[in-house]
Amino acid sequence: MDRSRSRSGQTPNSSDDPRVDPDGSRSTVASFLGSLVPPSLARRAIDVSVATDREAYERDESVEISIEFKNRLPVPVELPTPRQRRWGWSVDGHLEATDERVYTRHNPATFDFRSGERKRMSVTWNGRLEQVWSNGRRESVLPDPGEYEIRAFVATRGDATQPSDSTTITIE
Repeated sequence: MDRSRSRSGQTPNSSDDPRVDPDGSRSTVASFLGSLVPPSLARRAIDVSVATDREAYERDESVEISIEFKNRLPVPVELPTPRQRRWGWSVDGHLEATDERVYTRHNPATFDFRSGERKRMSVTWNGRLEQVWSNGRRESVLPDPGEYEIRAFVATRGDATQPSDSTTITIE
């Protein structure tokens, strides 16, 4: 008898395999082990890195930002987030380079990682800071020449263990 066939002569599928979730996404053993990872350890297990394509830019020049999140553990982890936002980026503390209040639903969410998984994102900052005045008027402002911090983060509660990384660019 062929070893890859069950006694009935049919090839087993993922729904017959106790190591795979019914949707075929990941091992139930790994899922179980991942559920044992406390959120405080999961936050420390996620490594964040942020980089730009250059170190110096002219005023009003777009900046390409590359962000990577990596689970350093050999088991899946789930990072709880207090809102639907799972990650974000900022320029000198301005979330997504704006002082406008960004709406995200207040429903909690999780930022899930498979064992050893890397998630890569890229965003383009248009080189301007958006300001919203108390009268509702919006203005796109060119930042003054100088150094600016670009930060990427996992949107866990804003404590000292929030996974994040930053880099500095110069606007000439």
